[in-house]
Amino acid sequence: MPGEWEEQEAIWLSWPHNRATWPGLFRRIPAAFATFVAAITRFEKVRINCAVEFQPRARRCCEKASADMAMVTFYDHPTNDAWCRDHGPIFVKHRQTGEVAVTDWMHNAWGGKYPPYDLDNEIPPSIGRALKMRRFENSMVLEGGSIDVNGQGLLLTTEQCLLNENRNPELSKTEIERVLKDTLGVRRILWLGDGIEGDDTDGHIDDITRFFRSDGVITCVEKNRGCPNHRILAENLERLQGFTTMRGRPLEVVTLPMPKPLVIKDQVVPASYANFLVINDAVLVPTFQQKRRDTEACGIIGECFPGREVVPVDCAEIIWGLGTLHCLSQQQPA
Repeated sequence: MPGEWEEQEAIWLSWPHNRATWPGLFRRIPAAFATFVAAITRFEKVRINCAVEFQPRARRCCEKASADMAMVTFYDHPTNDAWCRDHGPIFVKHRQTGEVAVTDWMHNAWGGKYPPYDLDNEIPPSIGRALKMRRFENSMVLEGGSIDVNGQGLLLTTEQCLLNENRNPELSKTEIERVLKDTLGVRRILWLGDGIEGDDTDGHIDDITRFFRSDGVITCVEKNRGCPNHRILAENLERLQGFTTMRGRPLEVVTLPMPKPLVIKDQVVPASYANFLVINDAVLVPTFQQKRRDTEACGIIGECFPGREVVPVDCAEIIWGLGTLHCLSQQQPA
């Protein structure tokens, strides 16, 4: 599995249509999503899973958002929900031949929380057929947002998610590590503890810590000691400071502030700047209408990705679905 900053062919998305994902606020979500599509099309192709009955409205939304429609392709792949990072394929690339293939894991909607998920489970084979790629099927439950890789043998994840009994209760930690190594071509698993408050995915790594190069990670911290995230993130930071690269060198650890706690309809939502998406020549950063913190986070992320344009994308409404840019997308390596 290549690092996210390596060259990409396209970004895969799944068009939002499930009103239950954004209860009471769905009306504005397609337009916000189309703004995200438009931002990606400035840099690379966008491929969208979208049942044929939703495609006319989806096209109109993207056109209105000034997306470069020559860069957008719709596929008649019906879905239950919009979280392509988790139900889409995880792409791998052959080190010698450069062949790109699809890995197809079991998706159970984050421990069976949001049935039905039968259509989402069909997305990896549908994409494999559409792209005429080899597909490696695996019976282990795994979501793309629960892992992050450096493309050089390391994989980051959390105990709260991958060791959760609602995912793979029949597998031990050692067995889970073996499957990840065999299927994704990684050699060492770096385990963090818990995820942030409000995260219904049981601690996805892409809301807390991300690789920004093979020997560097960017990780969220919460300075407010009264916030539940303070202890969680401090403990993860302590673990990170003890990790090394495959060559035994310490990882560079860059800290990233959290947004001010965001509450929608009396519910804490998992707003995080770590849910950024790296694409060709750019990094798209979720923002939350918190000018000072948004600006600070974009600056820190920009320093981690020199030479890439930092593109803020307003996710103050999208986050009501309990995820943002990285959760909604899946990169296809070139």
